[in-house]
Amino acid sequence: MIGPTANATRVAALIYNPVKVDGPDLRAAVQAAAHRAGWAHPHFFETTVEDPGQALARQALAEGVDVVLVAGGDGPVRAVAEAMISSDVPLTIIPSGTGNLLARNLGLPLTTTDALVAAAFTGVDRSIDIGLAEVTRADGTHEEHAFVVMAGMGLDAAMIQNTSPTLKRSVGWVAYIDGAARSLPTARPFRMMFQVGQEHLRTTRAHSILWANCGELPARITLVPDASIADGLLDVALFQPRRWWEWVAVWRTVWWRNSVLRRTKAGRRIAERLAGTGAVRYYQGESLEAAVTEAQPIEFDGDELGHAVRMRGRVVPGGLRVRLPAASAAAR
Repeated sequence: MIGPTANATRVAALIYNPVKVDGPDLRAAVQAAAHRAGWAHPHFFETTVEDPGQALARQALAEGVDVVLVAGGDGPVRAVAEAMISSDVPLTIIPSGTGNLLARNLGLPLTTTDALVAAAFTGVDRSIDIGLAEVTRADGTHEEHAFVVMAGMGLDAAMIQNTSPTLKRSVGWVAYIDGAARSLPTARPFRMMFQVGQEHLRTTRAHSILWANCGELPARITLVPDASIADGLLDVALFQPRRWWEWVAVWRTVWWRNSVLRRTKAGRRIAERLAGTGAVRYYQGESLEAAVTEAQPIEFDGDELGHAVRMRGRVVPGGLRVRLPAASAAAR
């Protein structure tokens, strides 16, 4: 057993969004947990609009920290994870945002931070997949961004753009329903070419296409039923209702088939019979490339990232090491 003296050279870094969390309280909790574990005084970093976490995480890694804690919404989690791809340093997530999608998919507690702070010093490490996508803008420039949950092109990105920040602060993730209501009346399908893995090139019209690393949304809604955070594959969801009333079929697929039927063995058999072509199509592979004739809005884990004419996404199997409470389902 390693005693406090042996741990004295180990150090944790906390990266937090001061708008989303009570900074002094969280810093005190991390410092107390480090003291109990016999670790050195933690390093503390606050995110800013200019740096949501990437540069801060790289700085923490350069300083030789042994674990990184990130507290904030999906944006800071994605930013910090992007800088930690293929690092041996584990990441502990303190969910403090609106959606907390990676935390939900990992089954982490959302209402208490004590167990998660303690897990940074006493938890279990697991490797999970992380997505990377190269984005091509209309002017031909390229960028690469990571996503831990999903990236999207089309209506889902427009919905996020149309969601009121004020409403998000007051009612949480429910505000996205208002964003959807604002986006649907003007939604128009766009033409695209896409290719999943080494399969043949497809041409279609759609309202939205998703690159998914995992598929659970708030309220136990399963958007992408077969998406797994540890299977080394990307799941693709293509939304292509042709008439306004076919959005009912989209909701029926996402809520009834994916989120209700699939929770039982008998229900899964029924869901498999209902699967197939329709307003929502699913694919799976190690990569996905999509190109559009007219630039479309894009989003990565809920972050608006402008418009793009092409996205080339792939999965990095086991590319992110996370540290979880030993009692959590994901750790088991």
